Amino acid sequence: MPKQKLILIGNGMAGIRAIEEILKLKPNDFDITVFGSEPYPNYNRIQLSKVLQGDTDVSDITLNEWQWYEDNNIRLYPGETVMKIDKQKQIVYTDKDREEAYDQLIIATGSNPFMLPLPGADKEGVTAFRDIKDCEKMIDYSKKHKRAAVIGGGLLGLEAARGLLNLGMDVDVIHLSDFLMERQLDRAAGELLQKELEAQGMNFLLEKQTAEITGKKHVTGLKFNDGGKIAADLVVMAVGIKPNIALAKENGIEVNRGIVVNDFMETDVPNIYAVGECAEHRQMVYGLVAPLYEQGQALAKRICGVDAEQGYQGSVLSTQLKVSGVDVFSTGKINEDKSSKAIKVFDEWRGTYKKLIVDEGKLAGAVLFGDTKDGNRLLSFIKKGANVEEYLDAGQSEESGVDLVAGMPDDEIICGCNGVSKGTIVDAIKNDSLTTVEQVKGCTNASRSCGTCKSLVSDLLEYTLGDDYADNQEESICGCTTLTKDEVIAEIKDKGLTHTREVMNVLGWKTEEGCSKCKPALNYYMGMLNPIEYEDEKESRFVNERMHANIQKDGTYSVVPRMYGGVTNSKDLRKIADVADKYEVGMIKLTGGQRIDLLGIQKQDLPSIWADLDMPSGSAYAKGLRTVKTCVGANFCRFGTQDSVGMGIDLEKKFEGLNTPHKIKMSVSACPRNCAEGGVKDVGVIGLDGVWEIHVAGNGGTHLRKADLLCKVKTSEELMEIVGAYLQYYRETANYLERTSAWVERVGIDHVKEVVVDDKKKRDELNERMDLALSAVQEPWGEAIKNETLLKELYEKVNVPTASK
Repeated sequence: MPKQKLILIGNGMAGIRAIEEILKLKPNDFDITVFGSEPYPNYNRIQLSKVLQGDTDVSDITLNEWQWYEDNNIRLYPGETVMKIDKQKQIVYTDKDREEAYDQLIIATGSNPFMLPLPGADKEGVTAFRDIKDCEKMIDYSKKHKRAAVIGGGLLGLEAARGLLNLGMDVDVIHLSDFLMERQLDRAAGELLQKELEAQGMNFLLEKQTAEITGKKHVTGLKFNDGGKIAADLVVMAVGIKPNIALAKENGIEVNRGIVVNDFMETDVPNIYAVGECAEHRQMVYGLVAPLYEQGQALAKRICGVDAEQGYQGSVLSTQLKVSGVDVFSTGKINEDKSSKAIKVFDEWRGTYKKLIVDEGKLAGAVLFGDTKDGNRLLSFIKKGANVEEYLDAGQSEESGVDLVAGMPDDEIICGCNGVSKGTIVDAIKNDSLTTVEQVKGCTNASRSCGTCKSLVSDLLEYTLGDDYADNQEESICGCTTLTKDEVIAEIKDKGLTHTREVMNVLGWKTEEGCSKCKPALNYYMGMLNPIEYEDEKESRFVNERMHANIQKDGTYSVVPRMYGGVTNSKDLRKIADVADKYEVGMIKLTGGQRIDLLGIQKQDLPSIWADLDMPSGSAYAKGLRTVKTCVGANFCRFGTQDSVGMGIDLEKKFEGLNTPHKIKMSVSACPRNCAEGGVKDVGVIGLDGVWEIHVAGNGGTHLRKADLLCKVKTSEELMEIVGAYLQYYRETANYLERTSAWVERVGIDHVKEVVVDDKKKRDELNERMDLALSAVQEPWGEAIKNETLLKELYEKVNVPTASK
């Protein structure tokens, strides 16, 4: 039976969750295509504030990596927007002149930020806070400017303000109401929140209405209706969102505030569904995660023909906010009226506040400030219309976390973001032999979004497993197995397993094909354990590694030839220039690793570009050695005491092509001025008079970490020996995708010194295994780089769409 053609318009959280639910029910029934206007895989939009605040990187909030789409045979067209729907012929048309036919169509276009129509709103320096592009804009502004104004004192505005404070800006928050978050909090909680945030550095201008954004071309400030004004270099509008219904409206699909749908998320047009923030169900439009996921489940059942007594019935909303340690929760009714009464508890010493709204003896709403651990339980009681006495009786005793979850009914919601109940989690723990929070997340999606329910999930594990519960909660390598990295490696050794599929089969993987997390990890561990005989599985590597180029936000690629120690010559420069001209390279960029990056390369041109360059790849995509940055050294610099360039080239050539758990960056400086920035490298070598210092586990990225001094050596031979042993010990004991900075933090620098520096026997053994690994390493390009036909065959196996010129 031929597969149905299913198209999803919108690559966001709601649409992709619907696809995930469809794959659970009927994994082989649909030929799926996804169009996403943003040039990224699906990411967690509610975690954008963490990206802005500097707590995490964009890759860390990605929910479905590029690999996930390929593993599920989904064609993703990032950065491509559907412009027209032919309802009769069932064809969609995109802004890149693509036509795709469908049998079933899901519209998940989300919402757009509401931008106040103020005079001056079109000036440079005015932005919304809605997507990654907005985050990048604010981060760029923070590097050049000091003053920011956020219009809107709601959930989004406060998270934006906290992020801007973290970026070093002075922040004014302008709000129309006389207290914060008036839609989610009562006055008492709003005023407590304001006090806490003022202590962190935010300045609030309440009961202010903006009249104008001042400045000529660029923002200089704001004027208010009462005649007041403030200076600002950046203005962030965070005053709300509106459903993105333009596509539906223009193509004759019924709309009101949103795209009108029934309980099964069907529009008024056959075979067209809508889900998420763009959909209007029973005259309600939802902007929170949990309702959108519930909609996705109802849609999936309908589209898969699974019998369901009822579809989506609407949702009781709840809000969870955490800004720099401030916990706030609200659900249901937040203000009392003539027909209701309130129970209030305010602990000024601990800074906590709790209010329950009771209507005719039943819980109708709650507001929590400072201590929100009871939020999910309250939400469950309110959803089922419980009497207030039932809740109060359940909370009389001082219960431990395990006692608390033991007393919960099976239908009580543990993860509000994803609508996962206690019963679902307990069944998964029992039926799938889950032992860690990470496994529960992978199996049920509990704690996948905001993560505030992790402690409850952990309590449920302890409650369900009893004496088998492990306090250390060492994570399995992914949700496909309960085994940890160390257990998997021990089993591979003990049973003599030689292939990733064999590992999955023998060790009882829950998913036959594995996932995008465990496949590359297993491939790495197999190669690390048996470097000579194991044949690297290219199909198990990440897309960038297989493409030998980094995919960019517009769907094009970045090519970086290797330049040992940052040193090049006129011949290679001419080749690079000729390639740039021939293939109309979008940008030629000097990188921080002292190489040349060719950006804007089309996928189909990659094989011939590498053939024309006839240079080794700089492995800018690799989980291995990327670069060895050097200063000019003693041969040229008047301060230099060592040959940093020569040492850098020797290091790069020795460890080139080595596979490691994560990327490795090195540097060599010729004097204590440390121009090659060894203090933030995985391995930083600094030359002193007659001595080399070896610094390790530095990180200059989001999670900044100063490198630790490992040791001092006198000769280049000693240096190579120490670095080789250090990298091999990292290869053998780190978790896959664990940077050296996190690894050293976990195992301790003193322990690393004992193994690598103090114990000569262990050091020699590590170097023997390193030499074995290096002898088996074949540069991915090698002779293949000259074989254009072979390269094209490799690229054709990678299911990532080509960007249009």
